[in-house]
Amino acid sequence: MAISSLPCVQPVRVPFKACSFFPAGVCGGFNNKKRINAVVFSSLRKISNDVNIESKVDTLLDSIKWDDKGLAVAIAQNVDTGAILMQGFVNRDALATTITSRKATFFSRSGATLWTKGETSNNFINIYDIFVDILLIIIYLGKPDVPTCHTGLETCYFTSIGDLVKEQEVEETNLALTTLYSLESTISKRELELAGKHGKPSWTKRLLLDENLLCAKIRAEADELCRPLEEKEDSSCTASEMADVIYHAMVLLRHKDVKIENVLEVLRRRFSQSGIEEKQSRASTKS
Repeated sequence: MAISSLPCVQPVRVPFKACSFFPAGVCGGFNNKKRINAVVFSSLRKISNDVNIESKVDTLLDSIKWDDKGLAVAIAQNVDTGAILMQGFVNRDALATTITSRKATFFSRSGATLWTKGETSNNFINIYDIFVDILLIIIYLGKPDVPTCHTGLETCYFTSIGDLVKEQEVEETNLALTTLYSLESTISKRELELAGKHGKPSWTKRLLLDENLLCAKIRAEADELCRPLEEKEDSSCTASEMADVIYHAMVLLRHKDVKIENVLEVLRRRFSQSGIEEKQSRASTKS
């Protein structure tokens, strides 16, 4: 999964139905260079009938520094994986449409018209948050219904500059991957291998072929992660032990044909739930 290298922005969670886009005094904050990143709005929910919403959206749009053509760059990013899905341009109307429809909408410079991603295919990018910085760049943080790129790939970014410099053949499947998704991709490749470099199956392949071995390793690695805490040891090995747990757990996910993105989506949905509510939800699903 292609992952963003953009600055990490921590959103202030403000209910959209309350039409309160900014804390007091922040509305003009986009002109303050100390605010490198500012939240445009957070936690999009069903739009209320608040009579002030139109004026508040207008105030929000007025605070953005559009270029001399009235445009800004908009980047669509997967809310769960951080993948940069695509990039386009937006004007005032496109951003306003995205806010009200919760569907990623852009402005076509060639056609001089608005277009919503998925308007012909019904495969939308569903927006959860929007961010803006002082560099005329807007982030649409959302969830695509299907792979975003017209090639069928998950993102529009699959050409490695490193491969081009090395004059290697560019593969369309060479998506930009950060550590977690690179690990997931490697595990999937190991599953398809008949044997390793020395004629024997790789460790990952052995785990995938032996459920008992895999489960035993996950239990053992989890125990090793907890042991320093229980025995009041220093935390120098904690990261290494956690890495072992993550790796073996991701092998299990591959064995069960579950993507790490699915796990992250579950975590996101739990953000607004208490532990008690989450357990009750799981219990009702099983019953």
